[in-house]
Amino acid sequence: MATLTAAKANLQRLAVMRLVIVCMLLIALLYASGWLHAELVWAPLLLVVILLASAAVFTFWRLGRPWPATDAELFTQLLFDVLVLSVLLYFSGGATNPFVSWYLVPLSIAAVVLPRRYCVALALICLALYSALLFFYEPLPLFEPTTGHAHHHPTTTEPTLNLHIVGMWFNFALSAALITYVVVRMASALREQEAELRRRREQALHQEQLLAVATLAAGTAHELGTPLSTMTLLLDEMHSSDPQLNDDIALLRQQVSSCRTTLKQLVETAREHQQPQVKPIAVTTALAQVLERWQLLRPQARYTLTVCGSGDAPLLALDTALQQAIINLLDNGMDAGGPLALALDWDNGSIELRIRDRGPGLPLELAEQLGTPFVTSKGKGLGLGLYLSHATAERCGGSVQLYNHPQGGTEAVLRLPVVMNE
Repeated sequence: MATLTAAKANLQRLAVMRLVIVCMLLIALLYASGWLHAELVWAPLLLVVILLASAAVFTFWRLGRPWPATDAELFTQLLFDVLVLSVLLYFSGGATNPFVSWYLVPLSIAAVVLPRRYCVALALICLALYSALLFFYEPLPLFEPTTGHAHHHPTTTEPTLNLHIVGMWFNFALSAALITYVVVRMASALREQEAELRRRREQALHQEQLLAVATLAAGTAHELGTPLSTMTLLLDEMHSSDPQLNDDIALLRQQVSSCRTTLKQLVETAREHQQPQVKPIAVTTALAQVLERWQLLRPQARYTLTVCGSGDAPLLALDTALQQAIINLLDNGMDAGGPLALALDWDNGSIELRIRDRGPGLPLELAEQLGTPFVTSKGKGLGLGLYLSHATAERCGGSVQLYNHPQGGTEAVLRLPVVMNE
């Protein structure tokens, strides 16, 4: 048997409660008629029983359907119970019926499981119906007060209220207010606590993944040091009379040097995290430095840059990890298809860098998984670049989001907080 969601489980409990109420109503009606010889209006009372039983059967049938259970649906079902209860009370003494406080049951359920706006709405409806039942109802002698005061019922020209009934109304109003305020606040606090626990669990899992990637990176960097040194020595000894070949050797020498620099920056990044002393610089200068370094790594890459921000460029804390995060996004864009279209914008609180490629766009089946370790939309690569970019942006208080651009291609949006203005 499939496990029900929390919302569907609440609907199931509501249906079971209705069946219990139906059984209790039938016993109460038979007792009042057979033992107490009360004169009951049977037609509407039996209709109420049938409606409640039908609603319970419908809810059980609905639970077997794949439709998601929403807060609005649960509110509608609770409102149905309140209206059916009001019909039952109208034909059985109105506010003189001691079961009028049953209004608190659906109200309590709403206070625990529904958002505040639904609970407040249901509380106002219950209070309005209770107030109406003070004056409009079919009298039931069994529940009429015997204190000598005039009985209040629909045919009375100037109804006078029994103090006991008035006290019941004030008690209900106060109870409804307390439930609406206190229980809703308590339920809201519990939901917020559960959400915070889920967030912390996800954050802990995220940190474990980062630690695993960092361990892998450290081991790989250690293993790459020796072959890169060997390649550097061999390239320094290689010369040719062919100018084209010499250009290729120079390019290889440049690429190997860049790889060695990247490995050294791994150590520098670790030191920066131990003693974070990154001096903020203007975002335009920071982006220029990143693009210059990226062009050394990918000399064939082409891009256009549009600066949309007005006024002085804000400052950005650009460390090695953030540089690499931006380069990862640029690499992903070029791998998808260039040239790239870059747009830099800012306001008083944030900086936004948009990187749009000319590729086929994000595959829908991978759209929700991109940004997690070892998931990639490319035929090559380990799927770590975008994941590390996400992690770095979040560490800096920003975010990375990917969209399929309406005019084709994918647009990566990097948002970062402003350190301070110049």
